[in-house]
Amino acid sequence: MADAVDDPETFWVDPHIRGIIPLDAFHVPRRLARTIKQAPFDIRIDTDFRQTIEACRMPAMDRPSSWINDEILSVYCMLHRMGYAHSVECWSDDKLVGGLYGVRIAGAFFGESMFSGCTDASKIALTYLVARLRYANFSLLDCQFATDHLTRFGLKEVPRTAYHRKLQRALGHNADFQLMPVKSSPEEVLQAVGHKS
Repeated sequence: MADAVDDPETFWVDPHIRGIIPLDAFHVPRRLARTIKQAPFDIRIDTDFRQTIEACRMPAMDRPSSWINDEILSVYCMLHRMGYAHSVECWSDDKLVGGLYGVRIAGAFFGESMFSGCTDASKIALTYLVARLRYANFSLLDCQFATDHLTRFGLKEVPRTAYHRKLQRALGHNADFQLMPVKSSPEEVLQAVGHKS
């Protein structure tokens, strides 16, 4: 992380309490499930990773500055080219209006940041991400820190030692991020996340 978007220094973070979303306990709010069924966005995977991360580092009402400096942007784009970093993107009329990005290592996915330029876009991107992770038998979705936004989806805080045990297990098996078809229907996505109608 960096302290600000224009700070050239970066540092590693290993918090005492870690935010994770248990993939088998992901909660889709009923109103959001109805919105997903309406398919308001064209969901794409990895079609414009750089634009997604650049949108994530733009100032927002709840985030006047970003921790994504130029070095982090460059490194994550390199990880994407190497096949380790991925984006889940919400498009409307060929405009990127929401999404998220993160890094995949074995059976772990590390969600880094998300943005929303339209109502529910980041929430829908998160739901599609979880569907993809569950479909491919990932075992860990690391969100680093708890936020109100993520808590409503089932985020739990775990102590560092418990997190490290979960991480070791996740690194012990392989999972294919590309396994789930990109053009999965909203119903298939909701089924994959375990949503009850």
